[in-house]
Amino acid sequence: MSDEKLTPRNVDFSEWYNQIVLRAELADYAPVRGCMVVRPYGWALWENIQQALDKRFKETGHVNAAFPLFIPMSFLEKEKEHVEGFSPELAVVTIGGGEKLEEPLVVRPTSETIIGAMYSKWIQSYRDLPVLINQWGNVVRWELRTRLFLRTLEFYWQEGHTAHATEQEAREETMRMLNVYADFAINEAAVPVIPGVKSATEKFAGASMSTTIEAMMQDTRALQSGTSHFLGQNFAKAFNIQFLDENNTLQFCWTTSWGLSTRFIGAIIMTHGDDQGLILPPRLAPIQAVIVPIFKSDLESAPVMEAVTRVQAELKAAGIRLKVDDRTEVTPGFKFNDWEMRGVPLRIEIGPKDVEKSSVALARRDRPGREGKSFVPQAGLAATVADMLTDIQKSLLERATAFRDSHIFDPKDYAELTEVVQNGWALSYWCESTECEAKVKEDTKATTRCIPLDQEEGHGKCIVCGKDAKHKVYFAKAY
Repeated sequence: MSDEKLTPRNVDFSEWYNQIVLRAELADYAPVRGCMVVRPYGWALWENIQQALDKRFKETGHVNAAFPLFIPMSFLEKEKEHVEGFSPELAVVTIGGGEKLEEPLVVRPTSETIIGAMYSKWIQSYRDLPVLINQWGNVVRWELRTRLFLRTLEFYWQEGHTAHATEQEAREETMRMLNVYADFAINEAAVPVIPGVKSATEKFAGASMSTTIEAMMQDTRALQSGTSHFLGQNFAKAFNIQFLDENNTLQFCWTTSWGLSTRFIGAIIMTHGDDQGLILPPRLAPIQAVIVPIFKSDLESAPVMEAVTRVQAELKAAGIRLKVDDRTEVTPGFKFNDWEMRGVPLRIEIGPKDVEKSSVALARRDRPGREGKSFVPQAGLAATVADMLTDIQKSLLERATAFRDSHIFDPKDYAELTEVVQNGWALSYWCESTECEAKVKEDTKATTRCIPLDQEEGHGKCIVCGKDAKHKVYFAKAY
């Protein structure tokens, strides 16, 4: 790890972000342009995200499967809007085994088409429904501008694909999974997302309706952090996914798809990090606490390491994810900075004086310096540490929520909207016309992020054109 200080967030937020990803050893640039190597620490974080989501998926009746990486080009062409939306981003294989392929194969950008083809084989009767399948995998989208985790040519994600007998069931599934994402983001990642519906312009190519969880980063830009789509019967008709209903009548299924990717790691970094580095929410952190032994001589070493071993065993038995930093070639100060950069929520220091007093020093990552330091007895330490981790999780969510809410504005007119979206979000009535949406984008580079589900009944005047409007929408600059 470099000893150089990070570029401060208020100097260059983008550079600060890039430096954290590299120095905290979450990921590195791959030899292929626009691709990344996810390093073990970053992958451990992704595994914890996977486990938290997978548990929720299985609790809602979903099962995991795996579908091919290669998709026949003709499959994508069956759903017109889908192929148009993805065409610029496709990676296409034309040669295999040294010979030109009869039909080009697309490296999957998403799997609605190939999964739809399989569902048409598997679904015959209403008794076969619903089908609730998720897959964990990688996808490829040929992006022009890339940034580690946020937008790369290849990324890792989960994609759920479900088929239902009725429109109502499919719509309920779409909202159920959106709520699963929101619950995960808020309670596991301490990222206070806003669930809502995407505009027609911003929706997924081929969907009837797209929903999203939108998060505010510390530079006030929005990050689309997970999406859930109601696909209607679009893909069912394209791939002939039909079933005989209870009256023996042939019907088309109603389908959904939903996904959350490694982009969410970017959300965690940009929601919680500070000028010392990463800050990880305890519930997802690969290492929840690090023990740093401090001694100057062999004489001090033995009793300190004895205490460290005892504390380590107690905390491990309590289920706390733990690391002992017993490196002797670097100073304690170097270790402190190293683990701060990596965002470990809690540091436990044990030195000769702590051994004498049967105590330890605790340093909270969410409160740098003296404010976050306390001295506690070794007796009952597992309970003390567990409580402190719970408190850190809570304080990260509260801090991120307060920041978000203080940067959401209700502009009185269009002129004020163009100002506030330069450093915040505007929540305003919108007539839902593409013309007004395009004008805001052209004038400010801000886009509609979502029509929030949680808004008061009523109506007002569109902030852009003044016509009647039923819903408020968030306008913000986005990643």
